[in-house]
Amino acid sequence: MKRGACICLFAGAFLLMTAGYPSVSRAGVDVHIGINVPLPAVVIPAPPAVVVIPRTYVYYVPDVEVDILFYRGYWYRPHSGYWYRAASYNGPWVSIVATKVPRVLIDLSPGFRQAPPGHQRIPYGQLKKNWRTWERDRYWDKREAKDRFKEEKREYKEEKREYKEGKEKGKGKRKDD
Repeated sequence: MKRGACICLFAGAFLLMTAGYPSVSRAGVDVHIGINVPLPAVVIPAPPAVVVIPRTYVYYVPDVEVDILFYRGYWYRPHSGYWYRAASYNGPWVSIVATKVPRVLIDLSPGFRQAPPGHQRIPYGQLKKNWRTWERDRYWDKREAKDRFKEEKREYKEEKREYKEGKEKGKGKRKDD
């Protein structure tokens, strides 16, 4: 008897609470509008070597026709105005909203694949093992500065050699000749 009274009391309270709100509906509507752009499959048979894009800590895979980028532990692929992300270079690729794409990737120049000569290919194992340390220690910034210094030193030596050769050619000649 107590159980029946509790149920009746609960049902009555529920009816009283909802009596003043006849238009309230308990059903919900969830609408998603999206366009699925099929991402062309790219199968990379072995872990790929990558190249760092100068003045960034973004790496790209040079040996495939599509853009596959590595940044801070994730792989990214732009395709037809959409971006995809994966934990592995072979996917699975998941579409992400533009606001979730790191700004550095969006700001890459269209010619990022034309890396200057001398940019080394980094084996996948080294990338996987070292990317955090390289970024934390600003490894590529230091290396770029070191390379600039070497180039300036080489240019200086070349100019000095040319000056010396020019000076030696001038020896033995008189101004009157």
